[in-house]
Amino acid sequence: MAPPAGTIRPGRYLSIFVLIVVALYSLVFFTGDREPTPKLGIDLQGGTRVTLTARTPDGQEPSQEQLDQARQIIETRVNGIGVSGAEVVLDGNNVVITVPGEEGQQAKNLGRTAKLGFRTVINAQPVQQGQQGQNGQGGQGQQGQQGQQGQNGQGGQGQQGQGSPDVEGSPQGGGGSQPQSEEEIAREIREAKQVRQNPALDPGRNPQQGASQQAQQLQQQAMASVTCSPNDPLVGNDEPDRPLVTCNEEGTEKYVLSPVFLQGTQIEDASAQFNPQQGGWLVNLQFKGQGTSTWADYTAQNTGANAAFVLDTRVVSAPTINEPIPNGQTQISGEFTEEEAQNLADILKYGSLPLSFESSDATTVSPTLGLASLEAGLIAGAVGIALVFVYCLIYYRMLGVLTVLSLALSAAIVYGVLVLLGRWIGFTLDLAGVAGFIIAIGVTADSFVVYFERLKDEMREGKSFRSAVPRGWIRARRTILASDAIMFLCAGVLYALAVGEVRGFAFTLGMSTVLDLIVVFLVTHPLVAMVSRSKTLSSPKLSGLGTVQRLGSQRRGGVHVGQTKAATKTKGA
Repeated sequence: MAPPAGTIRPGRYLSIFVLIVVALYSLVFFTGDREPTPKLGIDLQGGTRVTLTARTPDGQEPSQEQLDQARQIIETRVNGIGVSGAEVVLDGNNVVITVPGEEGQQAKNLGRTAKLGFRTVINAQPVQQGQQGQNGQGGQGQQGQQGQQGQNGQGGQGQQGQGSPDVEGSPQGGGGSQPQSEEEIAREIREAKQVRQNPALDPGRNPQQGASQQAQQLQQQAMASVTCSPNDPLVGNDEPDRPLVTCNEEGTEKYVLSPVFLQGTQIEDASAQFNPQQGGWLVNLQFKGQGTSTWADYTAQNTGANAAFVLDTRVVSAPTINEPIPNGQTQISGEFTEEEAQNLADILKYGSLPLSFESSDATTVSPTLGLASLEAGLIAGAVGIALVFVYCLIYYRMLGVLTVLSLALSAAIVYGVLVLLGRWIGFTLDLAGVAGFIIAIGVTADSFVVYFERLKDEMREGKSFRSAVPRGWIRARRTILASDAIMFLCAGVLYALAVGEVRGFAFTLGMSTVLDLIVVFLVTHPLVAMVSRSKTLSSPKLSGLGTVQRLGSQRRGGVHVGQTKAATKTKGA
C-alpha cells in the first residue's frame, strides 16, 4: 500500500542538508586566501565613505555610459594603491567610494575628476598675501632643484622667483555656501569661460599687430578675476582647445596657460621614487607611442620653458624643461614629500574621467566606533534569538527544541554564505544588513509556528501525532511558500528601488528568506517526522502536545459512542 501523501524519508532529506553544509564549508575553508570571516562594512569595522556627485557643463543629466566609465576608472585608481576591500559603486548620479580600515585618506584623492592635460605656461604671478584662497589639497612641490630661473619666454612676465619643479630625461629608463541649481552652475561656467578662456589671451594665436599688448591686458584682467577658491566653476569643465587662466593647487600662484598640447590619456605609467642622490622624492613618467612623439617634439622646441600639468583646471605642477626628452621617459623633480609624490603619480597614472565630480559627502568611521556598532548588532541579534528560544521551549517543548536546532543550522548556513559572497562579489555586511538578519529570525520562526499549529489542528480533529505530520505538512507548506514568496518579492522590490545601506537590508532579508525554505524543507520537517515516529520523544509530556492529543481522543471517543447508541436504538426498534 502506498504511503500517505506527505510521508517522507527523513534520513534522505537530512543527508542532502548535510551534503550542502559540507560543500559550503569546504568552499569557505579551502578556497580563497582570506580568513573564514564575513566581509564587514565601514560602519562595523571602521573606514571611509566618499560620495561624489557628477555634474556636466550644461547642467544636464550625465549619461549612464559616462557614469559607468567614471566608476571603472575610479575603481582602477583605488585598486592601484593596494587598498584591500575597497568598493566603488554607482548610486544614481553619485559614485560612492567605500574603503574599510584606516586606508581611506589616499583614496579620497583618487576620487577626484582628474581631467588631466599638459599646457604651456604663458604668464604667471604670485597671489598677493591676503588674497590666497583656501584650497583643500596639499602641494606638489613648490621649489625645484634646478628651476630657479622659472623663465618662460612666451608671455612677457614668466615665473618670477617661484622655483618650479624640473623635468628631465630619466637616466633609469622608466618606472558652506547654499546649494546651487543646475542652471546657476551652468551660467557660472559660461561666464567663467568667457573671461578665463578667451582665445585672445594667447598672443601666439593672433598674428595681428597689437595682439600681444591686448593679450597682456586681457591676461591681467582674467588673473584679477580669479580668487583661487576651491569652489571654482571651471573645475573639470575647462575647454582643452582654449587658453586657461587658473591657479595652482595651493592657491599661491596664478597662471595663464596655452591650450592643451598633450592629453593626460597619453600617459602610459607613472610612479613615485626616492632619489638617493639628491635626497628627495621624484615622479617617473612614461608616455604612450603618440604621446612620446608629441612630448619629444615639445621638449626639443621648448627647453627652458615651463610645462604645466593641469588637473581639473588646477596646476598640480609646472616644472621647467631642462633638456629634450626623445624617449618619453621623464622625471619630475621637486621638494616633494613621499605622499605628495605618490599622489601626483596616481593622478598622472590612472587616466581622466569623462565627468567632473564634487564631493557631496565624506564620512569617516573610526575602528573603535565600528567595533561598538558590531557589538551592539550582535547583542541585539542574540537578545532576539534568546527570546524566540525561550518562547518556543515554553510553548512547544520538544518542537521548541527542534526550532532552536533549526535556527542554529540556519545561522550556520547564513555565515558560510556571507563569507563566500564577500569573496566572490565583494558583499559587505553593514548595520542595515544585521537588521535584516534580525528580522529574518522572526520570519524563519514564523514558518515553524505555521507548521506546528497546523499539526495541532490535525490532532484536534482526532489524528495521532504520527498521522498528523504528513497531512499537516501538506497544508502548512502552502502557507509557508506563499508567505516566503511575498517576503522575497518585497525584499526584491526594495533592493531594486532603494539606494545606499537600505539595499544591504533588502539583500540580507531576501537571502535569509531563501535559506529559510532550505532549512524548513530539509531540516525542520524531517526532524518532526522522526520525532513523531519515536515513542519516547512523541510522548504527550515531552512533546508538549498532550492537550491537543486529549482533545483529539475525546473527539474520536465521542463519535464512537454516538454511533453505538444510535445503532442500539435502531436495533431495539
